[in-house]
Amino acid sequence: MAQCVQSVQEFIQDSFVPMVAVLCSEDAERVTRKNSLSFPELLRPFCRLTSEGHLRDPNNQVVVVKGLRISVTGINTRPPQTPEMHKLLSQAVSVCQPPEGSPANVITAGDYDLNISATTPWFETYRENFLQSMPASEHEFLNHYLACMLVVSSHEAVPTEQFLKLSQEQHRIQHSGEFTHPKWFNPNTLKYYVLLHDISEGDEQRAESVYEDMKQRYGTQGCYLLKINSRSGSTGADEQMPDPWSQYLHKTSIHSPELYEDFAVSNAVENNISAEEDGLDPSIRDGVSETHPLQLDQPTDAGYPSNNVSQSVNNVDVTRPEKQASVTSHTTPTPRGTCLTLNDHDHIRQFIQEFTFRGLLPHIEKNIRQLNDQLVSRKGLSRSLFSATKKLFGGGKVPEKSIAELKNTAGLLYPSEAPELQIRKMADLCFLVQHYELAYNCYHTAKKDFLSDQAMLYAAGALEMAAVAAFLQSGAPRPYPAHYMDTAIQTYRDVCKNMLLAERCCILSAEILKSQTKYSDAATLLIKMTTEDSDLRSALLLEQAAHCFINMRSPMVRKFAFHMILAGHRFSKAGQKRHALRCYCQALQVYKGKDWTLAEDHINFTIGRQSFTLRQPENAVAAFRHILINDSKQSAVQQAAFLREYLYVYKVTYDHSQTSIDTFCTHLHDSELK
Repeated sequence: MAQCVQSVQEFIQDSFVPMVAVLCSEDAERVTRKNSLSFPELLRPFCRLTSEGHLRDPNNQVVVVKGLRISVTGINTRPPQTPEMHKLLSQAVSVCQPPEGSPANVITAGDYDLNISATTPWFETYRENFLQSMPASEHEFLNHYLACMLVVSSHEAVPTEQFLKLSQEQHRIQHSGEFTHPKWFNPNTLKYYVLLHDISEGDEQRAESVYEDMKQRYGTQGCYLLKINSRSGSTGADEQMPDPWSQYLHKTSIHSPELYEDFAVSNAVENNISAEEDGLDPSIRDGVSETHPLQLDQPTDAGYPSNNVSQSVNNVDVTRPEKQASVTSHTTPTPRGTCLTLNDHDHIRQFIQEFTFRGLLPHIEKNIRQLNDQLVSRKGLSRSLFSATKKLFGGGKVPEKSIAELKNTAGLLYPSEAPELQIRKMADLCFLVQHYELAYNCYHTAKKDFLSDQAMLYAAGALEMAAVAAFLQSGAPRPYPAHYMDTAIQTYRDVCKNMLLAERCCILSAEILKSQTKYSDAATLLIKMTTEDSDLRSALLLEQAAHCFINMRSPMVRKFAFHMILAGHRFSKAGQKRHALRCYCQALQVYKGKDWTLAEDHINFTIGRQSFTLRQPENAVAAFRHILINDSKQSAVQQAAFLREYLYVYKVTYDHSQTSIDTFCTHLHDSELK
């Protein structure tokens, strides 16, 4: 398999992180906008903890939390609608290309020396963006908000009044019943009060006084004084400061949708392949439309709070600089963090650590204990769910049924206080703080309850996370239950008709299988998820399957090449011409000079067309020429079509040089066109 930057454990842990909402006053947002950043964007580079956290489980055992990352977003942040999500994922893949001049990665397999991509960063980018854009669901709580930061500027006349207004607004959003989104983990959401002080223009003594009052009102563990903007934007303008935000805000368009417009225009010629645009002779085109059918469309959703402009300060990306009239003109990127010093960076990092260690983790620990106590009292269990593991999981197995035998109850919804949901909620909390053993036990119990009720969406979710939790347990006390994932995928896809969840399940399981060098199983799983509803997903998964085949103990070279061709075809249908060309070129290494002349002709013909489309005329001419200079097993009609295409491309490339064309044609004998 192509190597990834992260280990599979790091990848999974970063895919499921505690979610924190932000609700800012307008003045607080003004303070952060001095740095061309919203408050959530300001925090983003500092959201991974650099030291260990600790909490105690219901059995009073210490749980160590390492490398925890939290996700902080505006309270009005919306996941992209499905058409927009497809467009943004397509952009993320398209802009991520193999670096120029990257060192060759040669794999020797039998008689073959194959130059293959050592990494596939476009797949990692797709994977990350896809998982981050997953919408919140009723059947799981992993991406529901656990806490809400209420942020007020110290410049406010009466900051405590602003805190009260924001607290009431958060309560209205969560409990009024007016909004279906965002989703909240618990009714008693943690509220963390942040006083934002602008050092360059504020009265620090007054800010300290307000903060002392806040500690009396909200407790020392429920509030924080964050001091930023130690320098004005003009002071030290020539001083080069690090920009930790660029790698986060430019990495993906899921959180920066304004970048999509530039992408759409710059790639219009490349990916909208009409006969006039790609330059090929209309009489010899294959007639297949390669324009991606998805359209960007995001209707207004009344289920989200604050659709009006006045409340937009709490969106994920707002008050962006207006676009230039011509999107093709490139301007210098807006510098970020210009009012911040390295000490300010440390202040933000310390703030995140204090919030997590003194606010969030104790809140999660308290909720785990409360859920455990409720479940013990309701189910009549002894002491705690953790100590009753043997009793719960030793027997009483639910009879196994095939998916076809189970009735479709995918639309079943439990009431919020149902014991089954409380078990699932406790499992998710344990998973988020890396207590994988207790999480697995809870998922296992919930799975049996959901299957007993034939609540298939809930059962599939519990199966999926039970498998992941089993894999992540330290010391691997139990083997990875791949059959759990297989059942979950089949249920998501065939019963619940939810391809997003099925795809997530497939990506997670494939990464786990690859980490265990079970490449054959991973390839089979990836290929099963290739369907007609998404060319981009199918292309990426087929390419990953191809890498699985070449990385087996006994490399399957021809399967690698065959699946790279399939991937190239699907990339082309998805409008990803550069990725399509790369796949075909890698597959050609296997077929070239092996007497598979028809296959080689097809690959060279496709490489020629793709190269010409991508404005690589010399490569196109070379590919078409290769079809014609060898003995051909094609029909006379097909050979004539190849020749016409070659001559057309040659004329366009070399300024209609008839002499050069005549010189080439003297090498073609009538006997070769049979």
